Amino acid sequence: MALTALIQARPVDAAEEGFCVPDDPLQALMAGNRRFADAWRLALQENRATLRTTDPDPRCFNSPRALATSQRPWATVLTCSDSRVSPSWVFDTTPGDLFVIRNAGNSAFDEAIASVEYSVSVLKTPLVMVMGHSGCGAVTAAMDDKPLTPSLERLIHPIEETISGSSNLAEAVRRNALATASTLIQRSSALAEANSSGALKLVVGYFELTTGVVTLIK
Repeated sequence: MALTALIQARPVDAAEEGFCVPDDPLQALMAGNRRFADAWRLALQENRATLRTTDPDPRCFNSPRALATSQRPWATVLTCSDSRVSPSWVFDTTPGDLFVIRNAGNSAFDEAIASVEYSVSVLKTPLVMVMGHSGCGAVTAAMDDKPLTPSLERLIHPIEETISGSSNLAEAVRRNALATASTLIQRSSALAEANSSGALKLVVGYFELTTGVVTLIK
């Protein structure tokens, strides 16, 4: 959905459209947190990293006590704010695994670059993935000529420069993600040094919503 459509959106019957929309969003959000907190309390009783061996691919759950005072994420993901593109869901990870930076269009704004620098320089995450996705609204808006608010215009301007000449959305999303990865290295000496020394592995991915598959494109 283009960002212009979001601005002009009218209410729809969400149930008829196939979406689950709670009557009280805040209540639903807090209920989800209570479910998480219940599991968290059970994990606290163990006070250690826990390997769940019942999974086909066993996952290790970090100790809640350890996470209360520190973090040691093993990957950083810079991706879109799109509600369908949650890295913790896409990569089936647990709390403390991922350091996540999100903005519409997964662009390398100053704040995003600084956040990646923090994850690599301070938290020592060895892997950074820039991930675009199919049906990206920000990239769609950048390909369109419909008027946007001044803030949205500033948001998509770097995307427009990156994808100039693209007529295919999937191609444009990939070009934008690749450009973001290049910008991280070009504008940050700390990331460039980490990348050249081998302390950092920088990759670019494309998440296809119809299949749930993330494909590496760099």
